[in-house]
Amino acid sequence: MLRKLLSIYENSILFPDQPITHSEQLYVFFSEMEKEWIGIPKSEVTEKELTLLQTIYQLVENPSSVQSSDTQGWDAYLLEDGPPPSYHAETNLRFIQFQINGDDTNQLEIESALKGFFTEGVIIIWENKRRGIIIEEATIVSLTEEELISMSETLESDFYVKIAFFVGKFNSFHDQLRSKFLLEKEFFSFGLINLVSLMNIFTYERVLPAYVAYHLPMDLKPKIHQGIFEVFNDEPEMYSTIKVFLENNLNASLTAKKLYIHRNTLQYRIDKFIDKSGIQLKDFYGAFTVFLACLLFEQSQKR
Repeated sequence: MLRKLLSIYENSILFPDQPITHSEQLYVFFSEMEKEWIGIPKSEVTEKELTLLQTIYQLVENPSSVQSSDTQGWDAYLLEDGPPPSYHAETNLRFIQFQINGDDTNQLEIESALKGFFTEGVIIIWENKRRGIIIEEATIVSLTEEELISMSETLESDFYVKIAFFVGKFNSFHDQLRSKFLLEKEFFSFGLINLVSLMNIFTYERVLPAYVAYHLPMDLKPKIHQGIFEVFNDEPEMYSTIKVFLENNLNASLTAKKLYIHRNTLQYRIDKFIDKSGIQLKDFYGAFTVFLACLLFEQSQKR
């Protein structure tokens, strides 16, 4: 697989051994299966391609980038499958993963800003120059999703960067903690590729429906959206209207506000959709079916 990348990125370099140092102009990836490394010029890799490559291969940091002492143990445990760090078994903690859009970032300044939002001390691990992990212990005043949105907006304003977060679940410190982290990392990578234009705060609940829809067998997908796609194709605004309405818990006032339309216009579209599809949205099963169809329709528009 790595050798196929040579034909896609013409200026890339294949290494039989891990490079001791490498240029700041290269992304270096390691293939566990092939035991080889490849260096790809950063100028040739788009944001989406970088995210995709990171889900397949391990991004190798320049050895000159070292973690601070308080991360030692956690970085080896989470990123390299090393031994678990010394920690209290009864402690509950969560991982808040983040990714910054852009390479011109000052890690020390951003790390300092991130820590300033937490009332208790947190550990921050950098996977590379753009992606990192915040390890937060459960407290009475743990950050809420709304506060994370505020933090994201503040960082964007102060550092002129876009930043996305995946907010993990609180778990006790146990043997399965790393596997839970890796699953959340997989969901985060999926969200960054498929949902980043829709949100910048990801959670298990927000990503899972799209993740399930994406991985449905091809022969099953048409059975889910029968009749619904026709309504969306006939009236382009119908899809966005219905999806936003479902995402906002069937709250008509909030939906109309987000779509910048009059509430009467919203109700007209909803009634028209129900009439054409024959599916009631205020019924749980109907709403679930239509939302799944919305996710499949969204995927079909990207092809």
